[in-house]
This record gives sequence, C-alpha cells and structure tokens, in this order.
Amino acid sequence: MKLLLSVFVAGSLALSPVGLASARAAAQGAQERFEVHPSTQDPSVLVTLETLEKWETELSNWGRWGPNDQRGTLNMITPEKTRAATRLVEDGVTVTLAHFVTEEEAIDSGTFGPTEHWMTSVDPVTGEPRFALDAISFSLHDGQLAHMDALCHYAMEQNGQQVIFNGYPQNMTADGCVGDLGINDMGPGYVTRGILVDIPLMRGLDWLEPSTPIYVSDLEEWEDFAGITVSPGDVLLVRGGRWARRDALGPWRYGQGGAGLHASVLPWLKERGVSLLVSDAVNDVQPSGVRGINRPIHTLTQIIIGLPLVDNGYLEDVAREAAARQRWEFMVSWQITAVPNGTASPFNAIATF
Repeated sequence: MKLLLSVFVAGSLALSPVGLASARAAAQGAQERFEVHPSTQDPSVLVTLETLEKWETELSNWGRWGPNDQRGTLNMITPEKTRAATRLVEDGVTVTLAHFVTEEEAIDSGTFGPTEHWMTSVDPVTGEPRFALDAISFSLHDGQLAHMDALCHYAMEQNGQQVIFNGYPQNMTADGCVGDLGINDMGPGYVTRGILVDIPLMRGLDWLEPSTPIYVSDLEEWEDFAGITVSPGDVLLVRGGRWARRDALGPWRYGQGGAGLHASVLPWLKERGVSLLVSDAVNDVQPSGVRGINRPIHTLTQIIIGLPLVDNGYLEDVAREAAARQRWEFMVSWQITAVPNGTASPFNAIATF
C-alpha cells in the first residue's frame, strides 16, 4: 500500500467555490509563514514516509470489526463503557464542546464554501420577514465549525484504486460518499468517557504557540499530572488553546500553523484504543514535520486505524470546569447528524461533570 501525499477530500456538499469573503481573508493572511518545529527532526521522534508505510500494516484495524464495519474505533464504545461514563456525573454541570460557523470575514473560515443565513419568508413589497423562518448554508469542514469527519474523508491508493478504511473503494460522486463510511453510516450518536489533555495548563500557559508539536511524552506526562490513564473507548480531547489565542490575538491560518499532535503519537493512539480524537485545531501539528505529507495524523487515523477525528472542537469551557474541579475525566455525549453520504457532521457534543 502507498499513501498518497494528496489525500484530502473536499467536505462541502453542493456549495459554491470560495467567495469574496474568503478572498479577502486569503489576502489578509498572505504574509503568514510557518516553519517546521525543529524538535520534529530529532531522531527520537522523527517520522518519515517509510515509517508511515510500515505503520500502514502495523497499525491497521482493517477487518477487526468485520468485513462490513462502518464505525471503526467507535465500536469500542460498548454498552459497558457507556454505563461507566454515566457514573462520572457528579455535579450535573454541562458545557458545550461545539463551535458553530459565523458570517465573519476571517482567515480561518469560509475556506470550503461561504456561510450564508437568510430569512425564507419575506414580504416582496416591504422586504420585511413575514414569519420566523430562516435557512443557513455552510461547509461541513469550515474552519470555525467543530465537526466530526466521516471515515470516507481521506483515501489512499492501493493497486491503482482509491481506498478508505477497511479496504473499501472510495466512491465519491456529486452526491457525496456513496457506498461506505459516509457520516450517516457511523451511528446515531454516542455516550462515553471523555479525557481532556490540557497541555497549556500543564505548562503554565494560556495557549501553545503555532506549530508546537505534542508528543507521546507530553501525553503521558499529562496522564501523570491528571492521574488518569487513557483506555479503549475513550474520547481524547487535546487542547492547544486555539480559541483562547484567537480571542486574544485574532484569527490566523491555524490550518497551516497550528499546535497539534506529532505523527509519532500514532502507535500510542492505536495502543490506547482511543475511540474519537478531538482537537481545537486540526489535530495534526502544522507544519507536520514529516517531509512529503502534511497531515499524517488525519491520514493514518482515518484510513488505517479507523479512528474518526473532530477538528475545531471548542475546549475552553470544558478546560475551565475541569481545572476548577481538578478532574479531567467526564461524560461526553454527542449526536451525529445523518447527512446523506456526508463527509462530516457538526460536532454537537456536551461534556457533563
């Protein structure tokens, strides 16, 4: 099997190309340049394309849950895991993990299609709304939308064919992901244990600077700090502080220069049995530090491990509540919007303490 270096599949369904707002945002950030973090080139953590090719076999979950599986690592959220998660609720305090789109003209939104909101019942004479009825259109992969990727979102080449998790052919049409691993195939929703990894808190920072990599050593140091061990069926929420930095300093091209997991974390994610991986940015540190591929975390989690990702999760409120309690495990629940053949769903998730 060979990983394609260009594996991204556009996630907006039936939306127009980048519009004027996005063009302005692009001009706004044209001068931003981000360098690979030098620590990613240290031999102790260095990952190459050859390493990733080896991991295609070593980390594979293909066939693990049967030849017709549509849920990947979400299968590890068993009824027992769900019941155990409900016992974590002590205070009945809930906070959102969702972030929705805005119509703001900003460099970190509108990349895959415009966001538009309009009233649908308008008096043709006065132009005033006649009823409280409205509509909205947005990209499922918008840079401000917390969204869960479907497992059809990334593909690789095998024997001249584009394949997705479990070896299914990627059948992308104008109707979306047809056949296997569309977001509507991945279950109605889940309840399980969430574990917040708050590296800025552990380092005494408000946020991690752009392009800061997070390694296995950081994750295990956090486990010691929080007194928690990540186990199969958990949702792992990794906070880099993207939203706190944005509030303080304004938007930036976080998809090109963002804190996130380094590719060397991939075997650890498989070993620990993480069922869903949530980031407040794009999960991968950007730039990735792996020459030849910019999003190795996205690529191997989705295609090889079958681990769904959430980009742009809102982790500021949960970080505040967890720190106040000195308790970084809680119940997480979310509903999957069954977009027909969709490449993603808005991440409508709640953390409950």
